[in-house]
Amino acid sequence: MAPGEKTKIFILIIENHDSNIILSTQNLSVGYRSKKNTTLIASNINLEIREGELVALIGVNGVGKSTLLRSLCGVQEPLQGEIKIGGKTLSSTSSGELSEAISIVLTEQPISKNLSVFELVALGRQPYTNWIGTLKPGDADHIRQALKLVDIEELQYQKCYELSDGQLQKVLIARAIAQDTPLVVLDEPTTHLDIYHQAYVLKLLKNLTLQTKKGILFATHEINLALQLCDRIILMEKDKVSIGTPIQLIEQDVFANMFPSDLIVFDKDSNSFKIKT
Repeated sequence: MAPGEKTKIFILIIENHDSNIILSTQNLSVGYRSKKNTTLIASNINLEIREGELVALIGVNGVGKSTLLRSLCGVQEPLQGEIKIGGKTLSSTSSGELSEAISIVLTEQPISKNLSVFELVALGRQPYTNWIGTLKPGDADHIRQALKLVDIEELQYQKCYELSDGQLQKVLIARAIAQDTPLVVLDEPTTHLDIYHQAYVLKLLKNLTLQTKKGILFATHEINLALQLCDRIILMEKDKVSIGTPIQLIEQDVFANMFPSDLIVFDKDSNSFKIKT
């Protein structure tokens, strides 16, 4: 090196793509165990859900979507395989840690509709409050932010029994956002809603992934909407589970045999299911 010549240092930065994985499974099998029998619902499930990703779980009625969701959330034990939350196995995660990692919105969950909207959303802060549920200033900030993100600030003083189904669904989503977990899991969030509010709720979920960087996984029968809005799709069938982006799954022709072809067909031109005429 010549005198006075400066040394150039090159730093190679290797991005760790695993750092934004919220939930992952390896060779997962789900189903039911009794004293005498084991009922296998689905096997060899290998999936990843990442930050800021909207993922739809689809499949025909009775294929086991709720069973898979319950297993991923720790409500039901898997038959085999491994589930990791934030890099830690689900089996070694305490209930307190799990409540800070996953928030759940069920289709028919018991709630007191005598609560105000603010009070119901505030229940999302329970993992962080003391044993009598006292809210701290920081908790109130999370609640107000959730109300703002879901655009229901004007409803916060109304009683939940005064709300429409669509409004109540938004309140339950706000409660999950207030819980401030990396992953939000919803079981059929558009049940009982008309087509406008179905689209509204799913577009809201998409916007929330962009604004909060949370991963959102939801089971749905609104397949055409999911294909338009979701980053990835999990398709459950009786003999297999297919996972990929909407485009990948369309190119693999996985939707062709999802329903009996005498009534419903998948139209590749429009990337949607249509009634056969």
